Amino acid sequence: MNKAPLVDVVILNYNGKEFLDECIGSLMQGTYNNAKVFLLDNASTNDDVAYVKEQYPEVGIIQSPKNNGYCAAYNLAFSQCEGKYIVCLNNDVTVAPDWLEHLVSLAESDDSIAAIQPKLVSYYDPEKFEYAGASGGMMDVFGYPFLRGRIFTEIENDNGQYDDVAEVFWTSGAAMFLRKLALQNSGNLDESIVHHMDEIDLCWRLRMCGYRLLVQPRSVIRHIGGATIQSKSFRKIYWNHRNALYIMLKNYELRHVIAYVSVHILLDYVAMAQAFFTFQWVMVRGVLAAHCWLLFNLPLIFRKRREVQSRRTFNDDAVIPFMYPRSIVFDFFFKKTKKYSQLTHSNIYEYSPD
Repeated sequence: MNKAPLVDVVILNYNGKEFLDECIGSLMQGTYNNAKVFLLDNASTNDDVAYVKEQYPEVGIIQSPKNNGYCAAYNLAFSQCEGKYIVCLNNDVTVAPDWLEHLVSLAESDDSIAAIQPKLVSYYDPEKFEYAGASGGMMDVFGYPFLRGRIFTEIENDNGQYDDVAEVFWTSGAAMFLRKLALQNSGNLDESIVHHMDEIDLCWRLRMCGYRLLVQPRSVIRHIGGATIQSKSFRKIYWNHRNALYIMLKNYELRHVIAYVSVHILLDYVAMAQAFFTFQWVMVRGVLAAHCWLLFNLPLIFRKRREVQSRRTFNDDAVIPFMYPRSIVFDFFFKKTKKYSQLTHSNIYEYSPD
C-alpha cells in the first residue's frame, strides 16, 4: 500500500495570535495521517512565535526576518518545506477534519493538477460563501477577477450550487493547495506584487505551463476574511488596481496586451471619474497611485515579462478559454448579472479526468 504523500500546511501569520488557537486546533483535529503544520511568521512584533512554541511544540516554525508581504514569506516556505504538496493557509481559518484527504485524493488522481482550492465559506455564517474564495476563482479577459459564488460585492448563499469539482482560473491564497514540483516550471510567487492578486498571477503562470487548476468543494474551510487590509482602504484600492494591470502586462502575449490592457485602463479611468464626481477621494488617489507606479516601473515590468514569457509552454490560445470571454464589469453593472450561475460561459470549466 502506497504511503500517503507528505503535505506541509503553512499558516501565514503577522501579529495574529488571537486567531492561532482556533486555526491550529482545527488542523490538529485533521484526519489526514501525513501532514506537517508550520507557522510562517512574517516578523510579528508580538509574542506569537513564543506562544506557538510553548502551546504547540509539534508545529514547525519558519520565521521571516522582515515583513515583505505574502509572496516573499511563502517563497521562503517553498524553499524550506520538503513535502510533495504545500498548503498556503491564512491564520483566520478553521478547517473540517477531512479537508486534506479530499485535496490529496484529487491531486493524486492527475499529475497535471498544480493547484486546488477548497470551498471557502463565511466563518460567521457558514451557509454563505466567503468573499475571498467562495468555490473557486475566475477572471475575465480584461483582468477583473470574480468567483463561483461572488461577483464584486454580491456574495451568494451556499446552497450546493457550486459543489462540483471544476476547472477554475485561480485558487484563493487564503487556502491554496499546491504541487511543489509545478513551481519549478512556473516559478515562485512574484515578490514585486507584494499584496493582492499574487495567487492569480501564480495560477495564470501555471496555466501557461500546461497545468490544471481546480476547486474541490468537498473540502470545506471557514474563513473570517478581511483581517489584513480593509476593503475600501487606499492600500486595498492601490494594490488591486496596480497588480491587475501588472500581471496582464507580464502574462499576456503582446497581441492581447494591446487588446485587453487598453480596455482595462479605460475602465479604471471611468471608475476614477465617477469617484471624482461623487467625492470618493480615496478611490481617485488609489487608482492614480497605481498607474503612476506602473509608469515609473516599466523596466521592472519588461524584465518580469521576459522571465514569464520564457517559461511558458502554452500560448494564449490555450489559456484564454479558461477566462470569461466577456466583461464582468459590463455584465454586473449594466446587465445586472449578480450570480455566477447566470453567466454565459463555456463548458470547458467542467472537470473531466483525462
